[in-house]
Amino acid sequence: MSWLSSSQGVVLTAYHASSKDQAVGDSHAKQGGEPTSSSSCRYGQYTMNQESTTKATEKPPFDRSSSQDSLDEMSMEDYWTELENIKKSSENRQAQEVVVVKVPDEGELEEEWLKEAGLSNLFGESAEDPQESMVFLSTLTRTQAAAVQRRVETVSQTLRKKNKQYHIPDVRDIFAQQTESKEKAPDGPELQAVRTIENKYQEKDDQASCLTVSDKELILPVPEDTPASVTDINLEVSFAEQAFSQKDSAKDKAQKTKGNDASLPSFRLPKDKTGTTKVGDLAPQDMKKVCNLALIELTALYEVLGVEMKQQKAVKIKTRDSGLFGVPLTVLLEQDQRRVPGTRIPFIFQKLISRIEEGGLETEGLLRIPGAATRIKNLCQELEAKFYEGTFNWESVKQHDAASLLKLFIRELPQPLLSVEYLKAFQAVQNLPMKKQQLQALNLLVILLPDANRDTLKALLEFLQRVIDNKEKNKMTVMNVAMVMAPNLFMCHALGLKSGEQREFVMAAGTANIMHLLIKYQKLLWTIPKFIVNQVRKQNTESHKKDKKPMKKLLKKMAYDREKYEKQDKSTNDADVPQGVIRVQAPHLSKVSMAIQLTEELKASDVLARFLSQESGVAQTLKKGEVFLYEIGGNIGERCLDEDTYMQDLYQLNPNAEWVIKSKLS
Repeated sequence: MSWLSSSQGVVLTAYHASSKDQAVGDSHAKQGGEPTSSSSCRYGQYTMNQESTTKATEKPPFDRSSSQDSLDEMSMEDYWTELENIKKSSENRQAQEVVVVKVPDEGELEEEWLKEAGLSNLFGESAEDPQESMVFLSTLTRTQAAAVQRRVETVSQTLRKKNKQYHIPDVRDIFAQQTESKEKAPDGPELQAVRTIENKYQEKDDQASCLTVSDKELILPVPEDTPASVTDINLEVSFAEQAFSQKDSAKDKAQKTKGNDASLPSFRLPKDKTGTTKVGDLAPQDMKKVCNLALIELTALYEVLGVEMKQQKAVKIKTRDSGLFGVPLTVLLEQDQRRVPGTRIPFIFQKLISRIEEGGLETEGLLRIPGAATRIKNLCQELEAKFYEGTFNWESVKQHDAASLLKLFIRELPQPLLSVEYLKAFQAVQNLPMKKQQLQALNLLVILLPDANRDTLKALLEFLQRVIDNKEKNKMTVMNVAMVMAPNLFMCHALGLKSGEQREFVMAAGTANIMHLLIKYQKLLWTIPKFIVNQVRKQNTESHKKDKKPMKKLLKKMAYDREKYEKQDKSTNDADVPQGVIRVQAPHLSKVSMAIQLTEELKASDVLARFLSQESGVAQTLKKGEVFLYEIGGNIGERCLDEDTYMQDLYQLNPNAEWVIKSKLS
């Protein structure tokens, strides 16, 4: 079955397998497998009403082999075929315990949200001393503060209704500082910053979402072969503030581009002189603050754009504490880390990907054609028994079997790879009006994922891109891959998610679109926006100021003692660093310290090169990418610098930092 967008809406056409795919399926079955559903599709509850079906059968079928390049990227056939394959494979698997999704009481979800955002001090027994949260609130943008304020108001009202005995703060007291500053400057500094910086980021060809749902129209993903103009993504200003300032124009633009068969826009990150920050570049204490801010920012973005963002909370269930399939990612990693410390992606996941790649990524129908259900079941049982013993015969695993096992692994995770809490938020991305905003939301959602989920998702997306890179031979374009993988990531059977026919069609196209975005823009999604990093810097600065007041005498004594010690033990190499010079430490290299003159053109890569050029012996074998320059202290905990960071600009941003060269493993 295929969906084709037209100017009048959607045309549903019947699908007949081409001789090419039929031959592949027959050949696969002859190799010892059972007939698969790759050459035909039965839809059951997914069929449309009789009238639509009648109209569909009147249309002539198209042949995949003759229209592969022009039609497949808009075809939904792969999605429904994958659902049919999933249904067949699940019939041969043992019943899984369904994760119970708890329906929160009034205000309970808001309480949970505030806790996740690091603002539990604003209510409950600790509300009498919310000073820590006040520092946090002082760094929020206008739209972020509004999102927090709405939830504090809801929680306060709920607690009053329940007649809680502990102190309930008045929301007007909590946000008094923000209100006062707005009265002094009606537009506020944040909005002024938006207007100033947005002049550098003029919208070029940002298009509306390819999914438009109405009574008459369902527009599906479009090909990406058409060249698209490149649009810079502004990471310096809050996404929600950008959306707020552009709300009216964005609506107009969405209406104008509605239904156009334009290609997906190309986005890029403009060079930042103070360096781009990736997930994994920050110390845990700073990353926790980033996650708190990302949750608030995501909520603010959805609210500004009028999109409902519902978080879910899964009640804990008993899960397997060993094994491979149906085991939580954290348990898998604990097993693997006992064997290889520092492992971040489950061994079985890595091995399945490598097995697929060993068979060659040029295989036609890769990921689309399933392995035989009974053979997959037997392989699962054998893997469970022999994988960690090292006695499993991987030569017996055919390429399509490995692909089926990989998808099965993802589906059978006790909680979805995109997490129970944020699965609906991922699905809601399709409702954001512009592609740029969808990308921004996905960026924040990736940051919010647990480490194990985020790392595994990254490995999956990188693998899928390698498959797509061979599309000329394997006939798996980005939309083919998106259609096949979307049900495995979004149709979470462990949660017992069900929906009606019309909603199922909408979800199919929507989740395929989201999968498309995750694959296409994956290189941008692991970047922490600069405005969030700057908010973390501001929080750290404010916290330092707050901590200094009660410890003034102690700090004076410590400073006196340190100065006295330095005068006694200072060597010529550790003399006072002159203005415009930084001292870089490299405790693990033979040249442990070096004074470096700052210039406008000096980059982090230049600093590393100077140290590595002076190494000898074993250290001389160190290569680019094995050691990094770190910014430590001042207004950041610890940050790994990318090689294009301009040191003078960063020094001006954080003059009190120390500069250290080390590996990420040290």
